[in-house]
Amino acid sequence: MTTTTPQHDIDSPENLARRRHGQSVLAQIDGHQGEAVVDSLAGISPALGHHVAAFAFGDIYDRPGLDPRSRQLVTLGVLTALGGCEPQLKVHVGAALNVGLSREEIIEAILHAAVYCGFPRAVNATFAAREVFTERDDDAARTSGEASQTSTD
Repeated sequence: MTTTTPQHDIDSPENLARRRHGQSVLAQIDGHQGEAVVDSLAGISPALGHHVAAFAFGDIYDRPGLDPRSRQLVTLGVLTALGGCEPQLKVHVGAALNVGLSREEIIEAILHAAVYCGFPRAVNATFAAREVFTERDDDAARTSGEASQTSTD
């Protein structure tokens, strides 16, 4: 019989509280996209989803010392430098917009990262950012169109 230590029991009361706190922080920053990432892990690795929420967002992201804008700048730089993280980079470009970074600041952060990680990774990150900007523009246009349609009815 296998026993689970409290540290590994993601459903212990303490870990459930950490996960709920992390999910709250995640929702404030990433909105539904972050939640979707954690939910997508439920069928294959619920422990990984737990640690993303509880540790990354509940324990680390919510620490004092850096504001959410600064944390997102760091995250954008690291994901750009790592390369191959474009899906996660898109989530964090959206999060950066959610916490008040402008598109220009996001692009400038990626350009700055190019000096340290190389142009191919910065180009890929820029294209990922462009996809997020386009999606946001499309959503805004759709919402605006729906609002104007409602007001003319």
